[in-house]
Amino acid sequence: MPNALLSIQIIPKTPNGEDVIPYVDRAIEVIQASGVKYQVNPLETTMEGDLDELLAIVKQMNEAVIEYGSPGIISQIKISYNPKGVSMDKLIEKYRP
Repeated sequence: MPNALLSIQIIPKTPNGEDVIPYVDRAIEVIQASGVKYQVNPLETTMEGDLDELLAIVKQMNEAVIEYGSPGIISQIKISYNPKGVSMDKLIEKYRP
């Protein structure tokens, strides 16, 4: 069972002040390739899995955005950690119709 939820908002600098969306899309591609359960929301993306694995994905996301051409990134992260298990579905089930 997953022991962590990690929400991340990537705020990349762009070389010439262009739109950040292609850089954010690159970061989300890293999550997609990882195979972890995730949910993209308007202001952040939440992943579910093992804490160590999720933190490694965050590192890969930052590296991928730099490789894409960003000179720097701010990553805002929130973590819910419970060794007994945690899930997105359980936390939001009462809000689903």
